[in-house]
This record gives sequence, structure tokens and C-alpha cells, in this order.
Amino acid sequence: MNMSEPGGGDVPEPKVEQVMGKLRMLQQEKRLLEEEVRNIQSVSDNLQKELVILLTSVNEIEGIHKDKEGACRKLQWQCEESEQDFDRQLNQNKMSEELLEQYRCEIQEVKLKHRKLRMRFENQLLQLIEQHKQLDFVFNPKRHPDELKKAENIKHQLLSAEQVKLAQLHKLDEELEELKQLETTAAQIHE
Repeated sequence: MNMSEPGGGDVPEPKVEQVMGKLRMLQQEKRLLEEEVRNIQSVSDNLQKELVILLTSVNEIEGIHKDKEGACRKLQWQCEESEQDFDRQLNQNKMSEELLEQYRCEIQEVKLKHRKLRMRFENQLLQLIEQHKQLDFVFNPKRHPDELKKAENIKHQLLSAEQVKLAQLHKLDEELEELKQLETTAAQIHE
């Protein structure tokens, strides 16, 4: 088949073998391209499946994340409550320690008062014991006969001394009477 160009030159006709070779080459390239398209389609399908799996995982992870956030908020709230409880307990412990210290001081004061009272009581008891000993010594029945004898002796001595004094007084009265009579007689003589 002869083809002529408008410019008058002849274009050689392609040979059947060349066309067939080119056709085979194009068919082979078509098969390769189809194979590549299948591979790409397979990869695309696999990627689509992975995407679905990943989206499912993302949804699950988001759900877990929300649950964890809720749990975290709850734990934070519990932690804050625990801290407040701890602070309250700490303040209560401090107040209890202060109260305990106050009670210790009061107990010490009471002990000191009791010690002073006991010492005063012991001193008073010792004084009473000493007074009792002295009174026992003075009023001991064993000593009474001796004391009575001494008192009787002193009484006799005083009575004797009184008798002597009364006798002396009586004698002086008599002498005084005699002197008065002498004076009266002397006065009469001088008249």
C-alpha cells in the first residue's frame, strides 16, 4: 500500500513484523500495566481495610481515652479530697497535740499542788506526832504518882512556910500591940 505525502515524498509503509512486534510490546505493556493496576488495587484494598481497622482502633482508643480522662478526673477529685482530708487530719492532730500538751501541763500543776499538800500534811503530821509525844510525856499515867508526890511535897512546904509566916505575923502583931501600949503608957506619964 503506497502512501504519498502532500509534498510529493514517499513514506515507507511499516512492515507487518514491526507492527506485530509493536503490538506485542504494547500488549505486554498493557499486561504489565494491568498487573500494576491489580497490584495497586490490591494495595488500595489492603490500605482501605487497614484504614477501616485504624479508624475502628481510633474510635476504640478515643473511647478508652474518654474513659481514662473520666477516671483521671475522678482520681484527681479523690486526690484533692484526700489532700483536704489529710489537711483536716493534720490540723486535728495539731489541735490534739496542743490539747495533750495543755493536759500535761495541768497534770504537772496538779501533781505539784498534791506534792505541796502532801508535804504540808506530812509537816503537820510530824508536828502532831511531836505534840502527842510531849502530851504523852506530860500526861503519862506512869509519871502521875511521881508528879503527885512532888506536888504534895511542894504543898506541904508551902503550908509549912505559910504557918511560919503566919506565926511570924502573929508575933509581929503582938509586938506591935505591946509597942502601942508602951506608947500609950509613955504618953500618959508625960502628961
